[in-house]
Amino acid sequence: MLLSSNYALAQVPIRGMPRFGGGRSGGGGDSLQFEKRDFKADTITVQYRYLDTARYYLLDSSISDFYRRIPLKPEYIYLGNNGNAIRNFLFSPIMKPGWDAGFHAFDPFAYTIADTRFMNTTRPYTELNYLIGSKAEQQIGILHTQNIMPNWNFVGQFRLVNSPGSFNSQNTNHRSFRFNTDYQTNDQRYSVYLIILNNSLQSSENGGITSDTFLVNQNPAYNDRFNIPTNIADSVFTTRNFFNVALRTGNKYSDTKIFLRQHYDFGIKDSIVTDSTVHRFFLPKLRLEYNFGFNKYQYKFLDVQGSLDSQFFQKNYDNYFTPIPDTINFTDNWKEMTNDFSVIQFPDSRNPLQFIKVGVTLQNIRGNFADGSSDKFSTMQLHGEYRNRTRNRKWDMLLNGSFFAGGRYTGDFEVAARLKRMISPKIGYIELGFNNVNRTPSYLYERQTGFPVQLAPGLNRENITKFSGILEVPRLQMQLTGYYYLVSNYTYLENFNDVKQASSIFNFLRIGANKVFRIGRSWRWYADIYVQTKAGNAPVNLPLIFTRQRFAYEGKLFKNLNLSTGVDLRYNTPYKADNYSPVLGQFFFQDQQSISVRPDIALYVNFKIMKLATFARLENLNTLSFKYGFGFKDSNLAADLYSYPGLVFRLGFFWDFVN
Repeated sequence: MLLSSNYALAQVPIRGMPRFGGGRSGGGGDSLQFEKRDFKADTITVQYRYLDTARYYLLDSSISDFYRRIPLKPEYIYLGNNGNAIRNFLFSPIMKPGWDAGFHAFDPFAYTIADTRFMNTTRPYTELNYLIGSKAEQQIGILHTQNIMPNWNFVGQFRLVNSPGSFNSQNTNHRSFRFNTDYQTNDQRYSVYLIILNNSLQSSENGGITSDTFLVNQNPAYNDRFNIPTNIADSVFTTRNFFNVALRTGNKYSDTKIFLRQHYDFGIKDSIVTDSTVHRFFLPKLRLEYNFGFNKYQYKFLDVQGSLDSQFFQKNYDNYFTPIPDTINFTDNWKEMTNDFSVIQFPDSRNPLQFIKVGVTLQNIRGNFADGSSDKFSTMQLHGEYRNRTRNRKWDMLLNGSFFAGGRYTGDFEVAARLKRMISPKIGYIELGFNNVNRTPSYLYERQTGFPVQLAPGLNRENITKFSGILEVPRLQMQLTGYYYLVSNYTYLENFNDVKQASSIFNFLRIGANKVFRIGRSWRWYADIYVQTKAGNAPVNLPLIFTRQRFAYEGKLFKNLNLSTGVDLRYNTPYKADNYSPVLGQFFFQDQQSISVRPDIALYVNFKIMKLATFARLENLNTLSFKYGFGFKDSNLAADLYSYPGLVFRLGFFWDFVN
């Protein structure tokens, strides 16, 4: 839904116009500072900001961490192939009130409105990314941005993730496109932002292998993992050809989003004299803002040879498959339109990072399902926000709330508060946060759609309270985090398609530490560790400890060669990992099968010469085994009967060009 962000900032620094201290970081400063950018200069400066933030960032040019360049992250569990369904090692419940379709297994691979970057560049700028890996894995990324005028920029972006995988019916094909532009009039009163994006996320499903004994079977045929039998998707009808992307057995989720924001400011004119030149600018006092959004979603499970998989479907999905049709097709289609009207007032014209915002969002939603049924409803949401980042940059305060006052989800709400304070330059920053969400369970769990879900009668609203604390010590390159959750009416799947709701309240605690240790002049130890535990009868199983450790040599060799090379280790303690329902695209709770793993080990060499960054990795070295002859066969499991591959090689090239 297109609502005000918990961290929304109303005022955007104007290109080539005065800023209120803080340089590229936005905010701060006791007095007005003038920054003039030369859009005809030979050098290039590229900055970006997000839709609901005023802070500008510089592009990340570091080469220390490969995972900053791809959607897959080290804290994710994925079902064996880049692009398959994903969940987080760390507890992260859905904290969004109102309507939610309920399909999130491929979210990290999708472009979103929230992660759209509005850029500002003195010269046209282009990024080209290409990654290849074992089994014909490939990832292609293209980004181009340029300023048509100093106050008008556009960004075009495309990403492809395509990987056939090691096992039968595991191939993925994700395509995403995004275009965004922003423009501001010369008098700085009117601004407009436009985002158009599309995601097509496709992942084949195999229901897991029929037995994990095949992973170490001495039959040479199983050295090729493609020949290991799987629960669904007969290998006769599947292919490893990455040019053949037709979906035969699996999930395809697609969405198209259009977002338009317009605002007009009322305020006062002012000026600064520098070097005998008068620079005129505008200070807003009152802003009228209008947001329009149109979103279209499709969620599909398709199996064109469903009758061949009758035993798996009948066993796990009850009477939905009696008899088994030759083609199984479950599809939900949704259309969502939102109109948001807000008024923003700036108490101090010279500190645009202090504001009060109130507004109303009107939402219309329609769903059409494969069985011919449909649902249509509307909602009305009231929202408000107070934000203040003091001009001395020591305090950053937020109070945010939204309440559904009419329509289907009346009574859902969210409140959030955050306080950040600089303790001292030596110690750093401390941040305290509070969130409380009262939400109707996701639509897939609450009401019947075209998918085979056994609903639980009389579901109550989920209520999730989160307390957070973060201590940042930049001088020590260290961050300490703590999160405490209090959860009631937690809604989940207890098997392949049965919805349940926890009857008791439970607590969940997670603490983490991230630290960079400098060992000598050029050696680095990157240490990340998280400890998490639950109290109460919670239908949540996650590892007690998750850690990632990197030991690297980093330095500059010769004149233009930057090098980062070392070992990357990831480990989690044994736990009862969630299983996976391929038809629904959902991970579900189980407490019977425990999974123990070896530490994931990867060796890497990253280097950058001029504008070309190269990343080379050997992953899953931990699968090396001599039990049944030399080979990389001793694979870790992501879930019961879902195995990670053996040895994987990846090579990525990332260029950036100035036109």
